[in-house]
Amino acid sequence: MTKNTNPPIVVGLGELLWDVFPDGKRPGGAPANVAFQAQQLGCCGLVASRVGKDDLGDELVEFLQSKDLQTSLIQRDETAPTGRVTVSINTENQPEYIIHEDVAWNKLDFNADLEAVMQKAAAVCFGTLAQRCSTSRETIHKAVAATSKECLLVYDINIRQEYYDITCIEASLNLATILKLNDEEVDLLTAMLNLPTDHTQFTKALIEKYDLNLVCITRGANGCLVVSSEDSFDTPGEPIEVADTVGAGDAFTAGLIFSQLSGKNLEESGRFANKIGGIVASHHGAMPDLIVEFRKLEIG
Repeated sequence: MTKNTNPPIVVGLGELLWDVFPDGKRPGGAPANVAFQAQQLGCCGLVASRVGKDDLGDELVEFLQSKDLQTSLIQRDETAPTGRVTVSINTENQPEYIIHEDVAWNKLDFNADLEAVMQKAAAVCFGTLAQRCSTSRETIHKAVAATSKECLLVYDINIRQEYYDITCIEASLNLATILKLNDEEVDLLTAMLNLPTDHTQFTKALIEKYDLNLVCITRGANGCLVVSSEDSFDTPGEPIEVADTVGAGDAFTAGLIFSQLSGKNLEESGRFANKIGGIVASHHGAMPDLIVEFRKLEIG
């Protein structure tokens, strides 16, 4: 995989925060993770978020700058603190979260700088968590509406705890062209939206109901299912030694975006995204430095 001299802009729109583990803190936030991994894959990754005007916010901005990410879309809040998520790993090696409230990314503002970048974006990834407050929800909807017709609008549903409702989810599905979710979220949506429980039928029903181009279900060690209105491909998992799974799904999303922007078919996209997610799961934290390893990969 070679570095693109004119890389497409991939915007992670939503939360930027610190994942606080028992052994220390690491940068995170699902949309920010996607932008970070897209940058490592050779795109121009931009994080559109808001952090506090505090030491934790300074550290986040400095970290992203140290990884050559532009930080012009990271707003600074005078009063609300930088977001934090307390992360613990359970006995099944899965992350459990305490998501702290009343933080800066809840107050993400739609401004001229954000609108201008969205008009040039090749892909935008947004989720559900950052829409838990009306200010950030309205900003996300306005930002997505400002994109071009060619832009990939990726709704990585990323449901966390009680921070969602059916109105928000359906509004986001109507905005998106691509939906990515995991198998646990499938179970939740089948009940909420009265959809088939069979995964292939479930994806086809979503595509028809919400006019989606693509739906992808991730299944952890069991791979993924990628479905369009014309085709589907079930990708088996690859054995890896898991360090932790924090950010692995976001890395998968970045791999999916990269492969779709590269014009790859469902099988190639599924295999590549699965590989990227697995590599990140074999390292600690959501934003490990993998740019050299990624650039050794062949897409497809």
